Amino acid sequence: MFDQITILAPGLLGASVAQAARHFGAARRITLWSRRPETRLQLKGQPWCDQVADTPAAAVPGAQLVIICAPVDQIVALVLQIAPHLGPGAIVTDVGSVKGEICRLSAKAVAPHAHFVGSHPMAGSEKTGWTHARPDLFVRRTVFVTPLPDTDPKVAERVAAFWTALEAEVASLEPDTHDEIVANISHLPQVLASTLCACLNRRDPQWRNFSGGGLRDTTRIAGSDPKLWKTILEQNRDEVLRAVRNYQEELHGLERALANRDWFEVQAILERGKSYRDQFRPIP
Repeated sequence: MFDQITILAPGLLGASVAQAARHFGAARRITLWSRRPETRLQLKGQPWCDQVADTPAAAVPGAQLVIICAPVDQIVALVLQIAPHLGPGAIVTDVGSVKGEICRLSAKAVAPHAHFVGSHPMAGSEKTGWTHARPDLFVRRTVFVTPLPDTDPKVAERVAAFWTALEAEVASLEPDTHDEIVANISHLPQVLASTLCACLNRRDPQWRNFSGGGLRDTTRIAGSDPKLWKTILEQNRDEVLRAVRNYQEELHGLERALANRDWFEVQAILERGKSYRDQFRPIP
């Protein structure tokens, strides 16, 4: 348990962290800061919040753990803003879905009196905003913890222990390895869902009224915030490009098999896909 945690920019993930920390007893005191004054007013009095600060600098004194939940292109700027106000030994983490540059720049910004260790919960929704938060969002979900090679192991262990206390399943990886993995298992699916809907948007708009569960299930995440995903794709551009090119090779293989009436190859591709899908872990 931390005596005090501070959560900056609590949207869906940040507010869920606050609710989970209160529910599972991972923090005695929870301080929040939100950029919008109206959101700060709404957060006051929530049972999972003890204090709402007017500025990031005012939110972090006394915090043993600071969790930054802003969009990925704003995380480093917030770290730089709060760095002079962190107490000795304070730990800063985040929930961004890209880790490489964020971890390197943020660790440098808070050193030597404080520590930065990146985090990335593989949890969330196409919905946004703190009103959609829930305390069980991280239960049995993977949370990546991404220490740098020179990170103090005890600090990384404290960050991992925090997520474990929220009943998440922690996987510890170097930041660049994390970025390669999520480019394929998270960012590529978003690109595919969005571009499929963008492609269909050029056809007869009435077709959408005939769609069944297959199209709806495949494209659910296309309803996610485009601005948020633009920044993620900007931050992880190189790894996403590699993932897209690998996918294009597979798609071209299916195209060639169809063009050549190679039904054995078509079936082989479909079977490879089914085998991969059948081995997914059950959704919590």
